[in-house]
Amino acid sequence: MCRSIKRLRQPQGEASAEAVRAAALQFVRKVSGMHKPSGANQAAFAAALDAISAATGQLLADLPPLRARPDEPPRGE
Repeated sequence: MCRSIKRLRQPQGEASAEAVRAAALQFVRKVSGMHKPSGANQAAFAAALDAISAATGQLLADLPPLRARPDEPPRGE
């Protein structure tokens, strides 16, 4: 049902808004157990998606830049 949520904080720079929203969508899907909500659940699903996207973006903005370890190869998205 749900692929793994990818690590968004990378030494290469900020995660895109699309990457943040995709991770939030995966989280909401996993927690709710719904891949696509019914019409009755759509508002709650969308509100959760917006709140988690905003919280994730704020968290990433508040954290200090991540430095790459010299012995660690860069990770792909």
